[in-house]
This record gives sequence, structure tokens and C-alpha cells, in this order.
Amino acid sequence: MHITRILAGLTLATAALTASADQQFVNIVTGGTSGVYYPLGVALSQVIGKELPEAKVSVQSTKGSAENANLLQAGRGELGFGLADAIADAWAGDAEAGFKKKLDKLRGVAAIYPNYIQLVASADSGIKTLADLKGKRISVGAPKSGTELNARAIFKAAGYTYGDFGKVEYLPFGESVELIKNRQLDATLLSAGLGVAAIRDLSTSIKVVFVPIPADVVAKIGNAAYQAGAIPANTYDGQGADIPTVQIRNVLVTHADVPADTVYAMTKALFGNLDHLKSAHSAAKAISLETAAYGVPVPLHPGAARFYAETNAQAKAGR
Repeated sequence: MHITRILAGLTLATAALTASADQQFVNIVTGGTSGVYYPLGVALSQVIGKELPEAKVSVQSTKGSAENANLLQAGRGELGFGLADAIADAWAGDAEAGFKKKLDKLRGVAAIYPNYIQLVASADSGIKTLADLKGKRISVGAPKSGTELNARAIFKAAGYTYGDFGKVEYLPFGESVELIKNRQLDATLLSAGLGVAAIRDLSTSIKVVFVPIPADVVAKIGNAAYQAGAIPANTYDGQGADIPTVQIRNVLVTHADVPADTVYAMTKALFGNLDHLKSAHSAAKAISLETAAYGVPVPLHPGAARFYAETNAQAKAGR
């Protein structure tokens, strides 16, 4: 009887291990909870969970693009958000951008919505232009995040270094905004989709100024990923005019070891449920199947490429 119980126990343990080995995991790496990546990641997890009902789908808050690229390279995520310039740096192994070696396992899923550089200051700070930032206290995003890499490129093009500022903090969006509210910071630079929650919160709490980034500064960056754009008037409370700025395309990325069928299903879930994503965040309104296969700075994953071929996305885009 004792031996029978042992054998039964071993059978159950073996079955559990087999089930565990067969379990499919999809971890979506995003960004800070007060940005755009995280709410869109949650929405994506919901639609991917329906498309892949046998998979365990999770969402991870991270420091953003650079961390996501490293997590995917290490196989610690199956889908991640990133800025196109940061992902290009990761693919190239740009040490100055924080990548000690080429992240060669990265594969593209889709080009999605554009990020807008949103440089916002408290009205009390007296900041109105880039030149006014000299000697002021500013947050430039989490260290080596996509936002912080954008900040370095923009300030360099404008002729400034971090040493020109009175104080530089490396903080996520939410923490930066809280410090501005408490008069411990004067300004913060955020790289995000329009309508980001942190700036909405700030603009409804205190009087703010949106600092323009002129087109001639954008041109001096010398990177095709950076394009001149504008934050449309009335995107935020008290913002009555268009604000010239920089826009940079966001991308969804995976890695080479994720099965093609899984990536195909994730891509299908994305484009089959755009209304759900738009309800999670207004930035998703700019996601389009017709442009999704272009502007991704790493090779497309075969699963995503198959989806685009089947949907004739390239022909629809006129390319």
C-alpha cells in the first residue's frame, strides 16, 4: 500500500512537471505605470490572452526601452515596447547608449504610435524656451531609458550638456511630476504618446508651460528617427496652441527564440483589437496596420512577417 502511494505521488509529480514544461508564457515588458507603455501593455495582455488561451500572459513595469531590449535579449520577456532609436542602438551595440554588445536576438513585431517629446515646466519657474533651462532643476527620465537617451540627443543638438543645468534628476514620469508639484524641480522632459497621464495630472494641479523644441534643433540631431512634429493645441489643460517638438516612432519587439506561431498570434491580437487598445489610451489611435511593417530598426520576426503577408499590409500601404 505504501509503495502504491509513492508511485501515485510520483505519477502526479511527473504530470505536474510535464504541464509546467508545456505551459506557454508571454511576458510583456512595458515602462513606468504613469506612462503610455504600461496601460497599453495591460490592454495587449488582455487581447493576447484571448488569442492564446493556453498561455500565461503577464505585464511587467520597467524603466523603458533600454531595459526592455536587454530583457528580451536575455529571454526574460516575449514582447516589449521601445523607441525606434533606442532599439536601433541596441541592435548596433552602441556602448554610449548603454549597450555593451549587439543585442542580436531582437526581432520586430510592429511600428506603432509616435512618441512626442513633451518638455513641461512650472509657470513659476520662468522657463519659456530651451535657453531658459540653464541653471534650472530638471528631470530627464529614468537612467538610460528611451526618454533619457532622447534628452541627451536633444540637448546636445541645442548646444547644452547636463552640466548646464542647476540639478539633474533621473526619475520616471510620476516621480518627476510630484517633485514639480512640490517645487523641488522646475521642469521635466517626457518622451511619450499624447495625453500621458503624468502631464495631465500636472497640468490640472498647477499652471504649467510647454517648452517648444524648434525644427532647426530637431534637424541638428542628425538621426532619421527624430522628426519635427507638434503637440496639438488643447492636448492638455491650459495648452492653447500647438507646441513644436520632436516625434519618434515606437515599436513592439520580441526575440528570435519566441515561436513563429506565438508571434503571429500576438500580432493578430494587436491589429484585431485596436478599439480595445484605443480605449486603454488615446495614443493607440495612431496605430495603423498599413504602416506597421515599416520603420522597425531590427529584422521582422517571421511570425509577424507572415501576418503582414497574409493581410497584404504592404500592398495597402502602397509600397
